[in-house]
Amino acid sequence: MQNLLRAGVIATATLFAGANLANAATIYEAAGATDDLSTLATAVDAAGLADTLNGEGPLTVFAPTNAAFDALPDGALDGLLADTDALAGVITYHAVAGEIMAADLIGLINENGGEVSVETVAGGTLTAALSGDSVVLTDAQGNDITVIATDVDASNGVVHVIDGVLLP
Repeated sequence: MQNLLRAGVIATATLFAGANLANAATIYEAAGATDDLSTLATAVDAAGLADTLNGEGPLTVFAPTNAAFDALPDGALDGLLADTDALAGVITYHAVAGEIMAADLIGLINENGGEVSVETVAGGTLTAALSGDSVVLTDAQGNDITVIATDVDASNGVVHVIDGVLLP
């Protein structure tokens, strides 16, 4: 567990090194200030969810990198950007009500026999488990997505960066 948290802190520092993030930044502002989350910020804007991610919260957001969006099948991102209802569903599938820090998530995984389910704002369920030193989320389609940076603190919650797009 300490290796995961240490790796998450190093990855977070590297990912957010170019961003000027004050602790007062909201989840939306943190994503918008981070070059590697610019596709997510664009998608949030297109779905009309900027106010939600600037809101009071608290929320935990699993934020896909630009590379994660680029890895979607050809045309999938353009299709989502053109269908704001579907796009909003995908984005809210990446959010969980409440603030769940990495150490708390790992604790829940360990307390629950190796995995824990969390309900997304969209009403879906993600399963979190440990794989080596990494937290892996499994979506409704059975895709495994790895958390690559943890505990990006925001005024209205926390962001954990992931290497894939979760699909409801």
